[in-house]
Amino acid sequence: MSAGKKIKHTATTAKGKAKEAAGKAVGNERLVAKGKGEQIKGDAAQAGQKAKDALKH
Repeated sequence: MSAGKKIKHTATTAKGKAKEAAGKAVGNERLVAKGKGEQIKGDAAQAGQKAKDALKH
């Protein structure tokens, strides 16, 4: 996986974690759900890139 894509996917995951934490702090369930969704999106993108890289080698 290229470094740029890895950073982008990791940032998406980190942003999701921050949103989830902020949502929990203020009691906003919608923000918690958005944060979890972003985490899943980032993790799935990372897994997809790792699978692509595994097939290339």
